[in-house]
Amino acid sequence: MSRIEKAIEKASQLRGKRLGTTPLVEIGPLKAVQAPVVPVKPTELLRPEDPRLVINRNPCEEVTEEYRKLKSVVFELTRQGAFHNTLLVTSDLPGAGKTLTALNLALTMANEYDHTVLLVDADLRKPSVHERLGIHAEKGLLHCLTEGYPLEKALVRTGIGKLVVLPAGGTADDPAELLASNRMRDLIAELKARYPDRYVLFDTTPVLPFAEASVLGTMVDGILFVVRERQTRSDHLQEALAMLQGGNLLGIVFNDAASSQNMNHYRIQYGKQKTVMSDK
Repeated sequence: MSRIEKAIEKASQLRGKRLGTTPLVEIGPLKAVQAPVVPVKPTELLRPEDPRLVINRNPCEEVTEEYRKLKSVVFELTRQGAFHNTLLVTSDLPGAGKTLTALNLALTMANEYDHTVLLVDADLRKPSVHERLGIHAEKGLLHCLTEGYPLEKALVRTGIGKLVVLPAGGTADDPAELLASNRMRDLIAELKARYPDRYVLFDTTPVLPFAEASVLGTMVDGILFVVRERQTRSDHLQEALAMLQGGNLLGIVFNDAASSQNMNHYRIQYGKQKTVMSDK
């Protein structure tokens, strides 16, 4: 058994356990840093050009089929008992492909007839969801938390299936403190309850350099952890998983994986990259 496989086995033992919650704090408004942009009309059909997005690939290609498999695994894991519809997507370090994984999963899920999908850009250090989708929004998550901006006004209806996006809206001076606040907890509760059939995906910062993922992981129903094979070190993986012990680890998604040797793994390939998910 390889060192990565041992780390995955350890992760499976952590799945479903909640070892406590991160203390929440009340904070004052933080300074938003953003460039002037033009708002997107709520009914405008976005046409993102990123070739790595599944909507820009042939529906019969392997990549789109593999994301459908990943979607099916997520549906199965989140429908056991109560509907666990709030999910966090993170990684150990930058460069693992967490944002692209969150985007493609959200896009694939949004094509379901039974579900709407909300993708929240909770990376308040280096947000990129709006850039990849071609969204130009004046307000976002940052303003909902610091200014009390109405959530319904910040949501962007993309016109792509049933996908709705809550952009980051800018960067924050201290995002960890902001996302640990009671206001963030209340916002997640509102997003969870607003539509009972909606999945809410949160793309956030990597675990090891920053505290945000560890904080948010205790507030959502489940965590998808993205690893880049041949780049992610086993000690980094184990350290990151240990930092997420307060949350519910649903599975590990591998990028740039050479092969799949287990029927519980699903490979996603786009360009020269591959992704494998383990539902252990």
